[in-house]
Amino acid sequence: MVPLLLILIPLLTGLTAFFIKNEKAVRSWVLLSSGLTLSISLLGLTVLKEDKFLQFQCEWLQTLGSSFSVRLDGMGQLLCLLNAVAYPLILLATWNSSYKKSHNFFALMLLAQAGMMGVFLAMDALLFYFFWELALIPMYFLCSIWGGEKRIAVTFKFFIYTFVGSLLMLIGILFIYSHSPSHSFDIASFYEIHISSKQQQLVFWLFFIAFAIKMPIFPFHTWQPDTYEQAPTATTMVLSGVMVKMGVFGLIRWLLPVVPVASYQWGDVITTMAIIGMIYASLIAIQQDDLKRLVAYSSIAHIGLMCAAIFAENQSGMQGVMIQMFNHGINIIGLWIVVEIIERQFGTRKISELGGLAQKAPAMALLFVIVALANLALPLTNAFPGEFLMFNGLFNSLVTKYSVWFTAFAGISIILAAVYTLNMIRKVFYGNMNELTATVRDVRSNEKLALGIIVILIFCIGVYPQALLNVTKEFSEAIVKKADILPLFRGH
Repeated sequence: MVPLLLILIPLLTGLTAFFIKNEKAVRSWVLLSSGLTLSISLLGLTVLKEDKFLQFQCEWLQTLGSSFSVRLDGMGQLLCLLNAVAYPLILLATWNSSYKKSHNFFALMLLAQAGMMGVFLAMDALLFYFFWELALIPMYFLCSIWGGEKRIAVTFKFFIYTFVGSLLMLIGILFIYSHSPSHSFDIASFYEIHISSKQQQLVFWLFFIAFAIKMPIFPFHTWQPDTYEQAPTATTMVLSGVMVKMGVFGLIRWLLPVVPVASYQWGDVITTMAIIGMIYASLIAIQQDDLKRLVAYSSIAHIGLMCAAIFAENQSGMQGVMIQMFNHGINIIGLWIVVEIIERQFGTRKISELGGLAQKAPAMALLFVIVALANLALPLTNAFPGEFLMFNGLFNSLVTKYSVWFTAFAGISIILAAVYTLNMIRKVFYGNMNELTATVRDVRSNEKLALGIIVILIFCIGVYPQALLNVTKEFSEAIVKKADILPLFRGH
């Protein structure tokens, strides 16, 4: 029943929020809802670990061979936890932000959370597609109603990109369903499908484009920086902290095990695209004067490494990706919180107009520097073990003869990340103050609490990552084994 509650709590409380017109009351209601969701997620990881609590299935569209089947496995548990942790942090950090028709804003935020929970839990392809779309629709309204000046054009581009991707994925799902002996949308049926190499390649691209747009990776990334810039910051936090993980999750759950031969055949091409995107995004990030766009391009670079590590198709790379999805989500939300604080105080995000904030806001500077260094994967921070495992997986990949080259070029992005991150810290927080920044005040107690929780998570996971590795170990082994086609070649 745990997975069902993870979907129902944000769904029902979100629908109720539409009718709570008082802004303070609706904020408290949403915080209560997200706290309850987090409690259920933690129970699923600790007390209610038996299989009977971690799965739920009932009839849904029986004539089509589709059931309402949801289950918490290793990767699902980690991403549901990320989704559950992200919302209270976002609500705490943006407690002082004001929204017109706030009840609609918060209701849509909760509906998006319910949709993302469904994506991470679905064990039926049609149900997965249903929740994939459910997560997208609230985001469209959040960006188009509460976004910046260019929100309409930017949201239209975002919607067209993601809608085309969703349509391609639906075609891929129906193609596999039509070739399934049992005519079922169940994930086990999809994993047992036997189709030719050419058919696998067709399905591969139908699925991959949908997931690549959502992540996004080069060259499907162009919607992302504009959307992150124009969306309200709370929505940007959800998009970059949680929603982009839907694409990475899709590759692991629905692509590699379903079409392993095509994944092997196109692995080098996808890895090359991902690494080009990492270097390209990092170089553009160096040139940025807008804090939001800099963090957006930084995110593209991090997701690119995850994509490359997935196609290394080994245990190290896969586990690295799984724990890095959680860590990246936590770190990027921390960066967005400080960007939100700066924009709210000064009415600008331009790095060139800021400077010397650390002189009067030492707590903000300290917290931001820790989060930024964690984003760089400094040892003893949460991103280090995940990034190390991903590079190790990439270097030791047996499915490509270019593993050394891939690792070397991917490593360039680490150097570039240090350049733009340290540059940003120096220009924004150190140096001389100006007329604008002389009025700076330090972080409020609610902002300090949100950032403090993130910093604690950064160091706890950095010092002891084994807790997350234990959650994902069994699942990552199963996926790597299912995607492994090298024995077929050895047999010949």
